[in-house]
Amino acid sequence: MMEVVSVFKIVAIIILIVIFAAITVWFFLRRRRFTDAFEDMDGHEFEYFCADLLEQRGFVEVEVTRGSGDYGIDILAEKDGVTYAVQCKRYSGPVGVEAVLRTYGGQAYYERMVGAVMTNQYFTSPAVEAAKKLRILLWDRGYMDAMMEENNPRNGRHHQSS
Repeated sequence: MMEVVSVFKIVAIIILIVIFAAITVWFFLRRRRFTDAFEDMDGHEFEYFCADLLEQRGFVEVEVTRGSGDYGIDILAEKDGVTYAVQCKRYSGPVGVEAVLRTYGGQAYYERMVGAVMTNQYFTSPAVEAAKKLRILLWDRGYMDAMMEENNPRNGRHHQSS
């Protein structure tokens, strides 16, 4: 009788491990399909992708700035009466402090209330610290994934504004 209970416990543990692994793979693949959407874009395409994403999230007067001489700002937008200056960074590694500093300067140049850096990656520790001191928003890969997930009409949570 004890052998049957032991075998049952082992089988139950194996089943739980398999279920956990399947759920983990499912979440990874689900998240991956969103991030794959911008991995092959060049910087300019990524800026337009980000602008479209902001519009889907309820931002208005969304404008992609000209490529050169833009003072580090790629998108100007407004939401709920708050004006934004956004720098977009499509990188293959972490985004550093220079992006935060350029956004801070560009925010002042364009006289916007809020500055933000939007990226398909994550930020270095110095970038995060500078952003806190300068009050620059950091929208990293996880944040972008969440924005895309919310705007996916197939998941039943499509929002035009939030």
